[in-house]
Amino acid sequence: MFTTYEEAVSWIHSRLRLGVKPGLKRMEWMMEKLNHPDRRMKSVHIGGTNGKGSTVTYLRSILQEAGYAVGTFTSPYFEQFNERISLNGVPISDEEIVRLANDIYPLAVELEKTDLGGPTEFEIITAMAFQYFGNVNPVDIVLFEVGLGGRFDSTNIVLPILSIITNIGLDHTGILGDTHAAIAFEKAGIIKPGISIVTAVKQEEAINVIKEKAAEMKSPIYLLGEQMAIKAHHSTEKGEVFTLKSPYKEWDNLEISMAGKHQTENAALAVMAAEVLNKFYAFLIEDEHIYTGFQKAYWPGRFEIISLKPTIVIDGAHNEEGISALVSELNNRYKNNKISLIFTALADKKLDKMIMKLDAIADKITFVEFNYPRAAQAESLFDMSKNSNKTFNKDWKSAIEENISAQKEDEVLVITGSLYFLSEMKPYLMKLAVK
Repeated sequence: MFTTYEEAVSWIHSRLRLGVKPGLKRMEWMMEKLNHPDRRMKSVHIGGTNGKGSTVTYLRSILQEAGYAVGTFTSPYFEQFNERISLNGVPISDEEIVRLANDIYPLAVELEKTDLGGPTEFEIITAMAFQYFGNVNPVDIVLFEVGLGGRFDSTNIVLPILSIITNIGLDHTGILGDTHAAIAFEKAGIIKPGISIVTAVKQEEAINVIKEKAAEMKSPIYLLGEQMAIKAHHSTEKGEVFTLKSPYKEWDNLEISMAGKHQTENAALAVMAAEVLNKFYAFLIEDEHIYTGFQKAYWPGRFEIISLKPTIVIDGAHNEEGISALVSELNNRYKNNKISLIFTALADKKLDKMIMKLDAIADKITFVEFNYPRAAQAESLFDMSKNSNKTFNKDWKSAIEENISAQKEDEVLVITGSLYFLSEMKPYLMKLAVK
């Protein structure tokens, strides 16, 4: 058993050695032992390739404005491990992490001796979240973000009152499949019988899979582009303004402080989710809760403008779809500026296609690396690039310093790639940017 926070977190992270073990049997076994905390809460289940964290943030902020106590389970963390399990946007305490780890540890030891095998790191953290919100500190509603896929994800033991699928992209293809339809099938695994599904899936083959699953489950579906539509969108200096037409209402001049056209889609999902909760589950959500909730919503590392003079942007574009969204936003906002990029990523991503998209927009690109088990080497990223003005630097700190010191007035510095890298890098960048 654990007496300190460091011991608890060290044990949790030690489970990384087990990798990914898809399936729900271990989670079901642990929930049975804990007297099913997963059945003692109202919850929303959020899956998708990109945009899960932003959608959780928008919906949480709306519900908080309406006066509800909102639990969230998200990944990865950005600044501290405790963020994974948060209440009203505030990470739980170190003491609570220790208590929850001690609740799960004996179950993990017992489970290890069974044919099911020991739980993975993600399964342990998921079990901690269910234990916290079901048994330790019940709240009004919990927003559970899917870890990987959906059908066999640890979170999929939850019985939600609403499901959300943000979008479909070709990520984790070795596990989820290499077509949009195959990945959509895995994501659609979170759709439960009779429970509404809200989605912004775009590809026709993916839409067909989602619709077929919703029909099979007799689940009402709200699809962006059909039941919902975004209109009159324009960008502001640090965000977006748009109008949303839903089946129930037209929301004029919704304003969000997270930049990017893709963020209007995530925000639209949150509005539709709030409407479903309001109309069918007696959540008292007024118009002002949505407008004010949007203005207050903040999720770090998503096209986050750190500084305007000089212009420095960080963005956790960690897969091909994320890179496409970043490139689109840079073309929209900074088409008259020179773009300097600093990039690193995990080695198991589709790096060649990601770098090809970055090459097309970058006037200068610097490849770096960071200390993480699956991180790509700076030189190997450099070798994949066809940009005529490229370099690499194994020391990401010196790379950032050099780029900032050389940055001209018409230049935009964009630091992008792995969210794990951004979480490590941001505190250091903030010290440089505020000087």
